[in-house]
Amino acid sequence: MAEAHACHRHVMISGKVYRTVADGGWSVPRRIEAMGAMRVARQVLSPMPELLSYWLPLEDGRALTRYLNEQIAEMIALAPARFVGLGAVPLQNADSAIRELEHVMKNLAFSGVEIASHVNGVSIGDARFEPFFAAAEGIGAAIFVHALRPAGQDRIVGAFPEQAVCFPGDIALAAASMITGGIAARHPKLRIAFSHGGGALPVLLPRLVRAWNAFPKAKESLAESPEVYAKRFFYDALVFDPKATRFVIDSFGSSQVCVGSDYPFTMGDGDPVGTLEKAGLDAAVLSAITSTNARRFLGI
Repeated sequence: MAEAHACHRHVMISGKVYRTVADGGWSVPRRIEAMGAMRVARQVLSPMPELLSYWLPLEDGRALTRYLNEQIAEMIALAPARFVGLGAVPLQNADSAIRELEHVMKNLAFSGVEIASHVNGVSIGDARFEPFFAAAEGIGAAIFVHALRPAGQDRIVGAFPEQAVCFPGDIALAAASMITGGIAARHPKLRIAFSHGGGALPVLLPRLVRAWNAFPKAKESLAESPEVYAKRFFYDALVFDPKATRFVIDSFGSSQVCVGSDYPFTMGDGDPVGTLEKAGLDAAVLSAITSTNARRFLGI
């Protein structure tokens, strides 16, 4: 990082400014102050997705993810009652990713890890990543999936960023790949969550169900409807609009949705609880989404 001013720093990649980040990204007091304003009692700390860096040579990737995990652990140690950790793994190599997963779970006492929607263009539902997901299921690790360097960036028109235009499609591709590739079916106890309400998945899911019913080979590949697997996944509620919030809940079930904030980034929701309140949810559903579901996903 390079200095911007007192409360911000530039993230530099290849000598260029990638993003300017507020100090809530690394300052525990500032983050706790912001949590109070957002009515958030406990927050999950995870890496900025770009830092997952699957494109690095393996040894560099292993060193960087270990450093990120140590930094998260140091932040948690300053306020252990306020934070939960989701670390990083070098998923460009499944064996190395499993070793780092075991480290963050056993030695750092994290709840799991964050991964990207794809690894250098290969969807996470590809068979090469199945050993990693099998290990996560076995060890009881939570997996949070976030879009990264999404498909379709070359199709953007105008000044809107990839986060607005392409992230929803990329996270839907990742979730769909976990279903269509069969990993979700073979690992039913895997706790996996997808960012941004699953992106386009709520709209895509009926098409997957239709294809499963219409194409014999699709039906032969899965014992149950894609909807069954999609409703086992978890999703954050970071969709900004009450109608969209209700659509995500209706699509996947109120037991599978958790609060998301994207803090401290520009595309985040500074009042995630308020957004949920505007959706007109009953008290039991609101309690589940703001607390119970996240505890179950994180294994708390």
